[in-house]
Amino acid sequence: MTPQTTSPAGPNPLPHTAESPHIAESPDALPSPGALPSPDRIEVLRYSAFTADPAGGNPAGVVLDAEGLDDARMLAVAAEVGYSETAFVTAHDTAARRYRLRYFSPRAEVAFCGHATIATAVALASRNGTGELLFETPAGEIRVGTSLDDGLVRATLTSVPAHSHPARDTQVEPALRALRWSRDDLDTGLPPHVAFAGNDHLVLAVRSREQLAALDYDFDALHALMRRHGWTTVHLVHREAADRFDFHARDPFPVGGVVEDPATGAAAAAFGGYLRALGLVTEPLRVHIRQGEDMGRPSDLYVDVHPDDPRVRVTGQAVPLPAP
Repeated sequence: MTPQTTSPAGPNPLPHTAESPHIAESPDALPSPGALPSPDRIEVLRYSAFTADPAGGNPAGVVLDAEGLDDARMLAVAAEVGYSETAFVTAHDTAARRYRLRYFSPRAEVAFCGHATIATAVALASRNGTGELLFETPAGEIRVGTSLDDGLVRATLTSVPAHSHPARDTQVEPALRALRWSRDDLDTGLPPHVAFAGNDHLVLAVRSREQLAALDYDFDALHALMRRHGWTTVHLVHREAADRFDFHARDPFPVGGVVEDPATGAAAAAFGGYLRALGLVTEPLRVHIRQGEDMGRPSDLYVDVHPDDPRVRVTGQAVPLPAP
C-alpha cells in the first residue's frame, strides 16, 4: 500500500512562519538555475526510504535536475507522482557535494522532509559515490552522511537544532476530537508537545498499541486544525515499555493531501528533540521508531540524540522503486 492521497485541488501551501520558512533566495551560494527543461525531459527517480525492502518504507520522488523549474511545475510534478513528498534539486555544486533542495507534497511545499532527504542522498551517493553531502533546504542546512551497508546505501541526516514545548489545551482538545480519542487514551509519562526539527509536529503519545493500530481520524477536521497551527504532521506514538526507547508511530499528513505517512524522518528528528526536552536523554541515546506497520509498509527509523547537542540524527536506508 502506498500513501493514500486525496485529489489535490491546486496549490494549498502551509503557512509561512519563522519556524516553517520557504526557501530564502541566496543567488551567490550556488550556481544560478539554467534553462527550464521541457516536461518530457524531467526524470523522476523513485525510492522507498527507511527500509531495505521495496514493499516497505515511505516512497519519495527525487528530481536531481530541477534547475529552472518554477513552483507551479514542481507542485504539478509532485501531484502527478502522488507520493507524500517529492524532492527537487534546484541548484548544485557537485564538486563540493553541495545541493539546494526543495520539497513538495501533492498539495503544498513543505520546509523539510526527512524521508525525501534520505532518498535524495541515496540517489546522489549511488551516482557520485558515498560520503558527506550538504543540502540547503528551506529549513536550513542539513548535512547527510552516506555509506555502504551490505550493498545498500545508508544515510544519516543531521537536523537543524530541535526544540519542543508543551502543547496548549486549545490545541490538544480539538486534535483529540479529530482523532476520536480522549485524554484517558494518552500516556501521562509522555505529555503532548509541539516539537520542531525543521517543521512543527504535534506529538501525542497513546497508552495502547491497539488504539494506535485502530486509528480512524476525521481528515477534514484535522486538516483545518493543522493548517491553523502550522503543523506538518501529527506524530502519534506508543512506547513499547517504560524502560526502553522503542516506539511505534503513525503520522497523519492531511495538509499535504495524504492520509498517512509510512515513515516520517522530519517527525522522528522532532521527536528526538522532544525526548531531550522532557529530560529523558541523560546520555547519548539511540531511539528506534517502527512506523508504517498498520499501513502494510513497515519502516525503521533510528534516531540518535545527545544531551548536549540540540541537533538530532536520523538514519535509514532507501531502495529504488520501478517506474510505474
